[in-house]
Amino acid sequence: MLPVRSKGLWSEALAMPDAPDGKDLGPSPGAQNPLVPRRMHDSYCEIRLPFASSPELLENYTNASGGIRTGLLMEHLDSLAGSIAYKHMLGPDVSSLPKNAGFYMVTASVDRLDMLAPLYPVRDMRLSGQVIHTGRSSLEIAVRMEALEKDGKEETIMLGRFCMVCRDARTHGAAPVNPLSLETPEDHILFTIGEVHKQKRQSRAVRSLNRVPPTSSEAEALHSLYLKYGQAENGEPSPSSDRERVWMGDTRLEKTLIMFPQERNVHQKIFGGNFLPAGYLMRLAYELGFANSCLFTRDHVTFVSLDGISFARPVPIGSLLRLTSYIVHSASSENYPALVHVWVHADVVDLETGTEQRTNDFRFTWCRENGPPLKRMVVPKTYGEAMQWLEGRRALEMGSEIRKLRRRS
Repeated sequence: MLPVRSKGLWSEALAMPDAPDGKDLGPSPGAQNPLVPRRMHDSYCEIRLPFASSPELLENYTNASGGIRTGLLMEHLDSLAGSIAYKHMLGPDVSSLPKNAGFYMVTASVDRLDMLAPLYPVRDMRLSGQVIHTGRSSLEIAVRMEALEKDGKEETIMLGRFCMVCRDARTHGAAPVNPLSLETPEDHILFTIGEVHKQKRQSRAVRSLNRVPPTSSEAEALHSLYLKYGQAENGEPSPSSDRERVWMGDTRLEKTLIMFPQERNVHQKIFGGNFLPAGYLMRLAYELGFANSCLFTRDHVTFVSLDGISFARPVPIGSLLRLTSYIVHSASSENYPALVHVWVHADVVDLETGTEQRTNDFRFTWCRENGPPLKRMVVPKTYGEAMQWLEGRRALEMGSEIRKLRRRS
């Protein structure tokens, strides 16, 4: 796998010019020669984590309850997606990233990561993936996490999709990517799946509650919630309810961190700055969301899905990053006595003015797998919170449909 974390010294990075001379950079993709079509399997990469056979490695990934730190595995999946993207652009035989390439790859979004089976018992793990769809300047990368049994059996633990985009190293605008050469029926099926995902992303963007009002059924659900939980001022349940109301604003949990250089990405200052890898930010957001879910349910929770991540802008090394989380939807279902959807947003703080600039939005779902139904109900107080409540409802409904399809197959 290609390294996407910097191994250079931070002192050397600081000594580099902020805006390197363009003549030191290679040509932009397609500037000199037509982009060569790549076969789908040429971009395949994998990481093996021998947890069962290496207690020393397992120790680095073990959480307080003896399980595996899922946030760390997510961080690896992002690094894997980055390696796959560069391998697609540079060719299957590439072994290292050129220092002065005329382009760079960034994570634009993570569509989904769905947990399909438990991580327990501890087994060796394989993280793998490849490009399944290309646009003009974007790549869709499918990733898979599998448990490897001693008898040779394999079990799919997690499936997910990353969207990577190519940027010109000089202008930082969109740069073209190598197209895919589809050779087998499986290639055509995967490419079609990628095209469907692209259309669904566009449809979700059009339907976003930041752009259009809720549907009539969503408005009815919101009004019913208001009638049942939203009118009394105290936190006691209404006579017709056996649940405790919790105002969404009261679920706020945040932390502020200094972004240290040890986690910087591979680009150093070649592309105009030192920035944090997306996977590192994913892990920070995951861990904060997990803590908030435990506080809300008053119990240990299990990861169900990452329902979406958007990356608006990079996070510079040395900045103050404020991560803020809210429980935006809570429910019980036939399979899960407790389900909570968590929204985490990341903002860089300007020390001189005190203003904050949004860099990332993260959405996660956690569950409690046994016990009585959840007795606490998160309730929005403002119109903005109501829209977040509906976004959480949409995410839980989509996750439920995906799990139903998975069980049928």
